Amino acid sequence: MALTRKQWNNVIIVACVFMVAVLTFMDNKTNNVPSDAQLLFDDNAPLSQLQLNGMWLHKQASQWECDTTVLNCDEWAKAWKTIRVSPLTAAPETTDNPQELVIQIADIRDAQLWIYFPNEGALKSPAGNWYLVPPSLRAKLQPILDAKPAA
Repeated sequence: MALTRKQWNNVIIVACVFMVAVLTFMDNKTNNVPSDAQLLFDDNAPLSQLQLNGMWLHKQASQWECDTTVLNCDEWAKAWKTIRVSPLTAAPETTDNPQELVIQIADIRDAQLWIYFPNEGALKSPAGNWYLVPPSLRAKLQPILDAKPAA
C-alpha cells in the first residue's frame, strides 16, 4: 500500500508532535528542581564527612578526599555538598535496596545515620522525616567505582 504525499506529510507531522511531547515530558521530569527543594547543607551546617555503603568522603582543609576506589571524587563531593531535597508528608513506597548514609556535619560531634533509596531518591532522616531528591540530581549522588560502562 503506497502512501500519498499528503499522507506522508501527516505521518511526519504526527511523529514530530509525538517527539516534542516525549522530549517535553523528559525535560520536565529530569532537569527541573522543584521550587520547594531546599539545600540539605548550607554555610551554617556544612557537610564535612559522608559514608555511603562503605564508600567515604571527607573534607580536608579546602579539598575533598575520597575512598581510593572512587573515581569521581570531586563531582561526588560537589553533588552531596549541594544536594537539594523536598520534604515529604508521608513515607514513600520504596522498592529498591536501602543504602546506609552516615553524615557528619562540621562542628557537630555526633554523626547522623540516614537511609537513602537511590532509585526513588528518597532520604529518611534519623528523626524519621522523609525527603525526596529531584531526579536530575540523583545520578551524581552515587560514586563511580569502575571506568567500564555498566552492562
